[in-house]
Amino acid sequence: QVQLVESGGGLVQAGGSLRLSCAASGRTFSSYTMGWFRQAPGKERDFVAAINWSGGRIDYADSVKGRFTISRDNAKNTVYLQMNSLKPEDTAVYYCAADRAKMRIRLTRDGTDFGSWGQGTQVTVSA
Repeated sequence: QVQLVESGGGLVQAGGSLRLSCAASGRTFSSYTMGWFRQAPGKERDFVAAINWSGGRIDYADSVKGRFTISRDNAKNTVYLQMNSLKPEDTAVYYCAADRAKMRIRLTRDGTDFGSWGQGTQVTVSA
């Protein structure tokens, strides 16, 4: 099991930027795919981005492609989500998640493949 703690959320105007961080502890961070998901009020949780254990494979939801960047620092056991050109529709609670499987070959967008979740951090984008 891995423990995840997100930080970096807040209130920002449309067009602004935020950088989310997710610090992991409890198991070998560098062996697992990490993902970011988000959930807006009254909506289901949606996939945002994922990065494989080495950082060599990355996937983004179409809604954030070209604006968000996921990265990881395995030496610091931390995964990041740089969010630029934010829009009001990006408003949500953002969750960091760690894959259940070690060194998964293919990236996954399925939340059920992620066995550990952070508590979430609120991102609010004003118009």
